[in-house]
Amino acid sequence: MTNAVPPQLPANLRGAVDLSSLVHRDERRPTDVAPGGDATGSADRLVVATDDQSFGQVLELSRSVPVVVALWASWSEQSAELVQSLERLVRARAGRLMLAAADADRSPQLVQALQAQAVPTVVALVAGQPVPLFQGVQPDDVIDQVFDQLLELAAQHGVTGQVPVDDADGEPAEAEEPAEAPLPPLHQEAFDAISRGDFAAAASAYRTAIAQDPRDDLAVAGLAQANLLGRLQGKTLDEIRNRAAAAPGDLDAQLDVADLDLSGGHVDDAFARLLELFPTLDAAGKDAVRERLLELFQVVGVEDPRVAAARRRLATLLY
Repeated sequence: MTNAVPPQLPANLRGAVDLSSLVHRDERRPTDVAPGGDATGSADRLVVATDDQSFGQVLELSRSVPVVVALWASWSEQSAELVQSLERLVRARAGRLMLAAADADRSPQLVQALQAQAVPTVVALVAGQPVPLFQGVQPDDVIDQVFDQLLELAAQHGVTGQVPVDDADGEPAEAEEPAEAPLPPLHQEAFDAISRGDFAAAASAYRTAIAQDPRDDLAVAGLAQANLLGRLQGKTLDEIRNRAAAAPGDLDAQLDVADLDLSGGHVDDAFARLLELFPTLDAAGKDAVRERLLELFQVVGVEDPRVAAARRRLATLLY
């Protein structure tokens, strides 16, 4: 079954899942062959195959050009066909996008990190951060619209590089080098800390930035994301969901599931869970849920329409 309307990408890169566990592996070069490709052909700049071991380099590539990551499986004919469609549509973008295809059965840690619950699952990487796109097979026109949204989002974050492709004369085209403005020192310190998985240090740097400039909205949002990633660090998807299912009245367990849902791009589910829980709690519990919601609003972005709707519902519950 396909969706008639393309999924809406987030307005920013907040709320991304933590991929730091895949960064420091043996970063061997991603192979040059995706499903259906020719292993004897020349190196392909636009379409590569990746796995748990080589994914770190794919993350680095996404700092220059948006990368579409497709999780597929050899036993799923539909997923292999989707990868071929993605390849065709990526190539039509003339180097503005890349495609990295990962066999889900051979990349269990990548599947877990991206919190994929179905094959195929398609996620984008922009500046090292994952952006959920869709699950299941989609028609070409829907994918095309999603790619349009992805390129707009990437441009907002300065990821506007282009992969060199052969021109009409068969000569490699020149790569476009994006001019990136340096981050403020404290933001760079926080970014580096997140990259190495030290979320406490990242939160500390963001708090210092906020103390120096309370109007630093990016630091406020960055602090919320660092706190979210810190809360999820060391916990598994199954552990969080099993605990919440076994103890529906356990506030901490439900807060963890909301964090997990939001980190996987299930923003409405995260908000709905906490808003439905809110009226059943005592005063202390309500304060905890309200504070968590306000933080998650920052992670998603206060301008996001889903945040506006959840904020209205929270106000109704409060007053």
